[in-house]
Amino acid sequence: MRFTFPILTLCHGGAQRMLVELTNGLTAMGHQVVILMPLGGDVSYTVHSTLLRTDHTVLRETDFPYADVIVSNFYTTVPVAEAASSNGKGVHVRLSLCYEPLFLPENEKSFPSYHITPNLIVLSQWQQELIELGHGITGSIVPVGISAAFRNLSIRHRLQEPLNITAILRKEENGFSWHREQSYLVQQLDAVKQNLPHVNINFISPPDEFYSSPSLQAMKASGKYRFYTPPNDAELCYHYNCADIFVSSSSFDTGSLPGLEAMRCGAALVSVYSGGNLEYARHEENCLLSYRYENRLASDVARLAMDHPLRARLARQGEIDSAGWTWENSVKKLEEAVLRFLSGSAAQQPRASARSRLSGIFRTGKS
Repeated sequence: MRFTFPILTLCHGGAQRMLVELTNGLTAMGHQVVILMPLGGDVSYTVHSTLLRTDHTVLRETDFPYADVIVSNFYTTVPVAEAASSNGKGVHVRLSLCYEPLFLPENEKSFPSYHITPNLIVLSQWQQELIELGHGITGSIVPVGISAAFRNLSIRHRLQEPLNITAILRKEENGFSWHREQSYLVQQLDAVKQNLPHVNINFISPPDEFYSSPSLQAMKASGKYRFYTPPNDAELCYHYNCADIFVSSSSFDTGSLPGLEAMRCGAALVSVYSGGNLEYARHEENCLLSYRYENRLASDVARLAMDHPLRARLARQGEIDSAGWTWENSVKKLEEAVLRFLSGSAAQQPRASARSRLSGIFRTGKS
């Protein structure tokens, strides 16, 4: 099949990683994949598909080549993808990597963008039901995956360092990262450090974000934290492997990829419930998980820091559970979903479907 993916940027980030892994995977399967990108779009990953850059900073319908399928993602790519589809340039499928109306501005535009095409792909059951309740469309689930570059190197016992507690910290200036709860994350890790002064607090940041963020650089200059800016997967894997405990504070994620990658590298995960991470996170079985309102992040981290057997058990089970999450599976699920859309078949139905509950209300007129 011929695919066109209109993509605004491929800078470092979970959503962009998934776009690269899916397009590279489709290309490896023999499909013809074109990534259509506006002038100035960043490319921080290795791309194996055809990269077609336009000579404008915005995408136009005339920029789209003819294809069998057009896969939009971010809400601003949806209208132009639909316009190209209406002109016979491919069936429009939306890949929703996040549910934009809940945490981004311009929700008066992002919300109705979900009414443009019924061909919808989502990352998790939580996201599937969220969109189903809001729009009546049941998306097909294509889960996140983990690159083969991430694995347990079994080096923690050789580091001869204090206990390493690690989290990802993103640039907040000129961004929309409130849902990551980073101020809460830092406050909670400061509390851990105050009670357990022997531990190391480490932050991982994308290089381009760290070097353009005065606030992140000021945090490093304070000397309270160690910062790492891995430019590639090999170095990111190494830093995951140096972490004894990996911490995630995000309260809104459709897939929550870093926690899964850290599990694969043998770190014990402490996380706040974010919706999408329920796909792999099981409290007291392979991680410690709490709701944000419980304000338990610091106490969970401290608990693992002081209870080595528990930390080892959760890390071991997390590594085992993460093994089934591969990008090959994600690409296979994407191909299957697209073939269903092209054949006119309905999307997969979730368990205890929100749509079925709504349908019952519409049929009976009862609340």
